[in-house]
Amino acid sequence: MTRTPVISAAEAAALVPDGAVVSVSSSSGLGCPDAVLRAIGERFGATGAPRGLTTLHPIAAGDMYGIRGIDHLARPGLLSRVFAGSYPSGPSSLEPPLIRKLIEAGEVQAYNLPSGVLFQMHRSAATGQPGVLTTVGLDTFVDPRREGGRMNTATPQFVRVEQFDGREWLFYPAIGVDVAVIRATTADENGNLTMEDEGSPLGALDQALAARAHGGLVIAQVKRIAEAGSLPAQQVRVPGILVDRIVVDAEQMQTTQTPFDPALAGTLRRPLTEVEPAVFGLEKVIARRAAMELRRGAVVNLGFGISALVPRVLLEEGRHTDVTWVIEQGAVGGFPLTGFAFGCALNPEAILPSADQFTFLQSGAFHTSMLSFLEIDADGNVNVSALPGRSHITAGVGGFADITANARHLVFSGYFTAGRSDIAIEDGALRIRRDGTAPKFVEAVQQVTFSGSRARAEGRRVTVVTERCVMRLLPEGLTVTEVAPGVDVQRDVVERAGFPLRVSPRLTVTDARLFRPEPIALDLVPGDRHE
Repeated sequence: MTRTPVISAAEAAALVPDGAVVSVSSSSGLGCPDAVLRAIGERFGATGAPRGLTTLHPIAAGDMYGIRGIDHLARPGLLSRVFAGSYPSGPSSLEPPLIRKLIEAGEVQAYNLPSGVLFQMHRSAATGQPGVLTTVGLDTFVDPRREGGRMNTATPQFVRVEQFDGREWLFYPAIGVDVAVIRATTADENGNLTMEDEGSPLGALDQALAARAHGGLVIAQVKRIAEAGSLPAQQVRVPGILVDRIVVDAEQMQTTQTPFDPALAGTLRRPLTEVEPAVFGLEKVIARRAAMELRRGAVVNLGFGISALVPRVLLEEGRHTDVTWVIEQGAVGGFPLTGFAFGCALNPEAILPSADQFTFLQSGAFHTSMLSFLEIDADGNVNVSALPGRSHITAGVGGFADITANARHLVFSGYFTAGRSDIAIEDGALRIRRDGTAPKFVEAVQQVTFSGSRARAEGRRVTVVTERCVMRLLPEGLTVTEVAPGVDVQRDVVERAGFPLRVSPRLTVTDARLFRPEPIALDLVPGDRHE
């Protein structure tokens, strides 16, 4: 094989032409080829080139904690158009990322499309197919009859509605890739890439294939170089025949605020006794009640937010082996992390490429998805993707639309209200002394990320868990089925919602054990493998 040139990040940046479509493999800080992205930004700052780039990011590139990712490219003139499943996000107290400012100022065309679909668009581009025909995104903000995934008025329509075989679909055109910037751990001298220190291979192979099929360039950022032919063939994730240039960054971070942890890469099993239990409080109460929706033996998808505490609840209860977690970045099994290292798992049983994990998630072949919410409205629509004025609090749609498109059972967890509040847990009951001023149950959500009407029409099970009540999305609408001890359903729930909430005639009271600090002796009911 021909030796693959090893060059500097600055030399790699010099290879990116004006007007190029650049695909970037990353998931926030996880797997981000930050050195190459930084060099592209620095080249533009020094020379004014490259100009007019289009970038593709199936998942966010960079975080708000030191790995800048897409923010290296967020300069007027350098970036003209961006397609991303998600964008860097963080608390409202932090300064918004530069890319958010650019989008909100209308200085770049920007799309927020489902992550799984973006991976499939790469596969379509690689095989010469026209694009992706799917039900993912129907009747959400990605549907062109709503917003078409467009993030500002400068952005033209891209997604189309098509009729095929008597059904309605969304069509996402494939986009040819000129440059793929991917990341691995080790490259041998022939360009073969292994990912032994990575938390996930993400979509590196698909992005490299899309570039190669389009006559484009593949740049791989790695931690080290190995002798030609020395890497085990079974461990090679991207073959050298697809890699054109290698850039070495010995200091690349494994993921957000994590230089390297072998337990995230599956090369070491860490005792789970090291995991700190969730602090007792309202979020733990919500996570406990959400955990009660699970069945023993279930395969469960886990999302970001309060839902990410559920594995800690199961661990504390000695039930962490009762379910198998699957995360969109690729981890199967193990113990999912919380916070902005979310996307990795301690001690995973397998780590799939993200594109393959999304095939599984879009199939709906798992049992339950545990997700969070920003807003829910009278139709049962859920918003997790937009909060005007504080856009960087949410990462965007991410894999949410892929996961919810065909999921059989969905559990959404969150607080009933937002804003300053004084809600206490006393003697196994909830005391609402001062409620939050911002309603989260509203007449119409600001953006539809999940369609309640489609879920009802398809007969899917939807459960909403808050600190004060549990609701089910029934054919007649969102219905309160359970209230916390100490809560007045009329005063604290019905009158605090922005639309008429139904109350079940068989209303029950949540188990008071959830509102005490000690473990609750959780016992999951066995589930049917095909339930």
